[in-house]
Amino acid sequence: MSEPRLAHRYGRLLSDFEKGATYEHPWEVTVDGGTIALFQASFLDASPMFASDAFARAYGFEERPLHPLLCLNLGLSFSVHDVSEQAIAHLAYIDVRFPEAGYPGDTVSARSTVLDVKPSSSGDKGVVHVRTLLTNDKGAVLCAFERKALIRAGKLDSRPKEPYANSGTTADVKTMERLPAPLRQSHKPQTRAGGFGGFFDDFSVGQVYLHEVGKTVGESEHMQLTSLVRNSHPLHFDELYCKDNSFAKTRVVYGGLVFAWVATLASRDVGGNTLWELGYDAGAHPNGVVAGDTLYAASKVLAVKDHGAAGEVTFRLVGVKNRTSAAAFAEHGDALFTDELSKPKGEATNKLKDKVFEITRTAYVRKR
Repeated sequence: MSEPRLAHRYGRLLSDFEKGATYEHPWEVTVDGGTIALFQASFLDASPMFASDAFARAYGFEERPLHPLLCLNLGLSFSVHDVSEQAIAHLAYIDVRFPEAGYPGDTVSARSTVLDVKPSSSGDKGVVHVRTLLTNDKGAVLCAFERKALIRAGKLDSRPKEPYANSGTTADVKTMERLPAPLRQSHKPQTRAGGFGGFFDDFSVGQVYLHEVGKTVGESEHMQLTSLVRNSHPLHFDELYCKDNSFAKTRVVYGGLVFAWVATLASRDVGGNTLWELGYDAGAHPNGVVAGDTLYAASKVLAVKDHGAAGEVTFRLVGVKNRTSAAAFAEHGDALFTDELSKPKGEATNKLKDKVFEITRTAYVRKR
């Protein structure tokens, strides 16, 4: 009788994490035109910067850069293999930045450093805080962020030995640029005959945008995109695993996709003149999404800051499911934009069960 084969498991349980450890994630992917086309086919993004070579070159880029949210999804997903494949939930996005531009043909990889490990008082789980950098083969950092994940207690004995050792640390996100090199140079404002509204001049603090068009998540669509960006958590594509391990008892849509869909549902109203994403912060997924759910977005302007040829606009961006953002706002009013996960535990009944995403977004927006 032959020996049983090894059944490897990936990710880590709480006792496998050590503060200060750095993981060189094994995925290394060349982002070709097919990857970009598949991503664009699912996300209705209005900014010409990431779709038009002519527009991007007018601002000093080599060609249209990789969309920041594609870079974020690659960085998040690459880290799953080492960080969160055994996670219960993703808890927070912290200080997401896109310091330099990536381009079609770049080969990207990622590394993460463990910043903190905090067991819960119950002892059955804990919170792991990591910093992740996505870099290209030229050494440029395309995306840098921190995140927190809820991890089960224990140790993963069946994890195979890694071919790499802990290798230093990762640079602090707060030390990194928020604009890529071409936009850090002076540039002449470009004009176009057509395009969308939503220039810097149009925004003022307190404005609320209830974006009208929704997005129904396709059954196979979300699994294909999850594989495209190399997210290996079975919660998103293994139905048998989910029957025992998913709160929904079925596959749950990967949160990075929900993030990107909500952001791009807002883009025709507020993103058609965005030159770059300066950053995202204080983000979370208060509730899950499954195939068949329909997403809607809403944005509230929190701050505006003039920079001469362009300016910063800071929004609180939220996503809801299975009802329009107008209906959600009519019921909840300004509470729609209140941070759900910071509400005291005793106020659980005040949490909005239809809200699936929330984040603070700061964009670099051109003027008229």
